Amino acid sequence: MTGKIIKGIAGFYYVHDRVSKVYECKAKGIFRNRKIKPLVGDDVEFTVLDEKEQTGNIVDILERKNQLIRPAVANIDQAMIVFAVTDPEPNLNLLDRFLITMEMQNVPVVICFNKKDLGTEEKISALRAVYEAAGYPVYLTDAKSGEGLSEIKDLLRGKTTALAGPSGVGKSSLTNEIQPEAGMETGTISEKIKRGRHTTRHSELFFVEQDTFVMDTPGFSSIYVEELKPEELSFYFPEFEPFVPECRFLGCVHVGERECGVKTAVKEGKIAKSRYENYRLIYEELKNKRRY
Repeated sequence: MTGKIIKGIAGFYYVHDRVSKVYECKAKGIFRNRKIKPLVGDDVEFTVLDEKEQTGNIVDILERKNQLIRPAVANIDQAMIVFAVTDPEPNLNLLDRFLITMEMQNVPVVICFNKKDLGTEEKISALRAVYEAAGYPVYLTDAKSGEGLSEIKDLLRGKTTALAGPSGVGKSSLTNEIQPEAGMETGTISEKIKRGRHTTRHSELFFVEQDTFVMDTPGFSSIYVEELKPEELSFYFPEFEPFVPECRFLGCVHVGERECGVKTAVKEGKIAKSRYENYRLIYEELKNKRRY
């Protein structure tokens, strides 16, 4: 049989058969010999040991289309980052860091601002303008009333999507609206394994419909962009690219240089000031880290 790993805890892997059943599986020792560790999101072949108990063994991991480091998952088609319009106020520095990490891993990103009902039109328009100008699709939702959810469901259909965002933005409410049985599914698996339900921080895939999975990730409060060289950072701000030819010096990092097309674009309002300020903050962070 084939299926998809939706959760992994303490050496057990929970494989969804893409229809309705979840099997508790162990990975055969061959993977350890090949130094391959099964990941949430892996498409696998498995054998059923006990149909009644829904247990089995994973016998092969099918070819991965991609593998993310943070979070450690495989076969993600896109990421949807969820922030609230307000309550809590969106931390745009955190949002920009998340966008960088996904750009580094070549994962397409869409942005969802939830709690639309609590924000003013002016604020909503400003948020949309900043990120659409940077090339990211922006969606507005109100998980409580259901506004905007039909668009989100269309966006998710036929894909495996990583859903991420800080705590308190309504991510769980959104997940439950997208897949009302998500909570039930979590409870069923937790009852089966009877371990670590409240203390384990893990990523988990939820089956929504045929070929459609949503991965809920633990709420994050900080992301450190460590793997980048300072001079590479600007490559991950897509809206900078059209203005780079206007920089006087080759290899301009858009910080201290006097004649810089990117800095001019910021002054003229063609690049959002908040995005550029976050770029500078992260650039200095990377520069100082390399110094030590």
